[in-house]
Amino acid sequence: MKNIIYSLTLFLFFFVINGFAHEEKLDKYPEPVGGIEELVKNLVYPASAKESGIEGKVLVKAIIDEKGNVTETSILKSVNDDCDKAAMDAIKETKFTPGIKDNKPVKAEVTIPIMFKLS
Repeated sequence: MKNIIYSLTLFLFFFVINGFAHEEKLDKYPEPVGGIEELVKNLVYPASAKESGIEGKVLVKAIIDEKGNVTETSILKSVNDDCDKAAMDAIKETKFTPGIKDNKPVKAEVTIPIMFKLS
């Protein structure tokens, strides 16, 4: 991806996941359809951040509904406004598999770390 590396943690450590309702454990947690690569395809390193040499990790909390759609995002850890927006936009553009509890799709909350790193 040109001279920019989008560094995302391995999938097992990709999400810090919490069950949305009653903090129950889910049988299966939401995952990006197409894997991490699909999320990376949607990620754009902001030109302003590149020009200023800004790097860092953005933590985004996302609510994934029963159909795998991202219904809400918020920043838990910021790098700067442009990187934060780029991270949230990439997550919003990504389709997820829904969380599963008792063989039924459920709403779930996930925290997704996204690294912005210049090479």
